[in-house]
Amino acid sequence: METKGLIMVHTGDGKGKTTAALGLALRAWGSGLRVMILQFIKGGWKYGELEAIAKLGEINGRIEIRPMGLGLMSKSEAEKQQHIEAAHKAMLEAEKIITSGEYDLVILDEINYAVKFGLIEIDDVLDLLDKKPAQEHILLTGRDAHPQLIDRADLVTEMKLIKHPFQKGIKAQRGIEF
Repeated sequence: METKGLIMVHTGDGKGKTTAALGLALRAWGSGLRVMILQFIKGGWKYGELEAIAKLGEINGRIEIRPMGLGLMSKSEAEKQQHIEAAHKAMLEAEKIITSGEYDLVILDEINYAVKFGLIEIDDVLDLLDKKPAQEHILLTGRDAHPQLIDRADLVTEMKLIKHPFQKGIKAQRGIEF
């Protein structure tokens, strides 16, 4: 059976984009695929998925996660410049990973935010997608996916917010939201 690598997008204002991406990563890993998850915004914080994926990677080395971001952004221009630099490093790493042919599935987690906040350009993301091997799958996550990315993708899923505990003043729960 010939594999046609898909370009997939998880977007929308609802919770679950990264969680769904991690579910896909788990399915791919369980099917023998090699998986890389590159996080564009997350970094500097201990997320539950980091520990879980590190343990899975110890089993056979076919899955890895790399937080490349600096975490949430403030409105400070100096801090934004640091986030821009981190996003550019993440793009260079993404190009190296995608073009290496070492992975069957590459997840670019929160890359849509990086475009939305002006940390990277949509043209650079589209150019990166042009470089992917034909059989490689790529998933891009984050709110407000750029219309050009949506047009380019083979599969787009929008998570829609109906209700969230934060609306009732309930803080994020460890193991559920991070």
